[in-house]
Amino acid sequence: MNRNTNTNDTTLNVNKEKGKLSYLALGDSYTIGESVETALNFPNQLVAQLSGNGLAVAAPRIIARTGWTTSELTSAIGSSGVAGKFNFVTLLIGVNNQYRGESLEAYRKEFKQLLQTAIDFANNDKAHVFVISIPDWSVTPFAQTSDRDQAAISTEINAFNAVNRQETLALGITYIDITPASRMAATDTTLVASDGLHPSAKMYKDWAVNTAAAILDAFK
Repeated sequence: MNRNTNTNDTTLNVNKEKGKLSYLALGDSYTIGESVETALNFPNQLVAQLSGNGLAVAAPRIIARTGWTTSELTSAIGSSGVAGKFNFVTLLIGVNNQYRGESLEAYRKEFKQLLQTAIDFANNDKAHVFVISIPDWSVTPFAQTSDRDQAAISTEINAFNAVNRQETLALGITYIDITPASRMAATDTTLVASDGLHPSAKMYKDWAVNTAAAILDAFK
């Protein structure tokens, strides 16, 4: 789902800060933070939350781009040159599969592969992989002015989230459900970025606070 042409190459954030945990963020526009400052996107706000709670984390390494589906993220990981292990990994992917009308069956297969990739990057430690649900863009101004059926969008988002939740929990991986909170954008425009489609820094902070709690618990 690409409202504009901002497709930042965000695979350049290399972690080389001694004494700090390394973090890999995998995803799409919701991970790079389309239409918000880089420092205020989800991964960077997550690092800030963790650091503020006493867990020293290096700058995130991010593999994400606006518009990516599960298959495109998989391809990008393969060509990114990213190697080695990370102390923890987040994964948020699927909205563009829904937006393009791709099948749930294909999504399930590719999402399962990405889960395994995330586990591999996390040094085979499932406790250090964190999956974030897909937010519901049907409540955004962009959706309201498009020719897409808002109720259908929401129903489809629920279906894709049912798949990623099932596969995540089947592996005993932590699942962060931010979808209900994302729907608050229907009545709170401060939760939407200036492009009328993507989350604002305020919404990303909410995701970061909730995800940080799970990560802090894992690293006790």
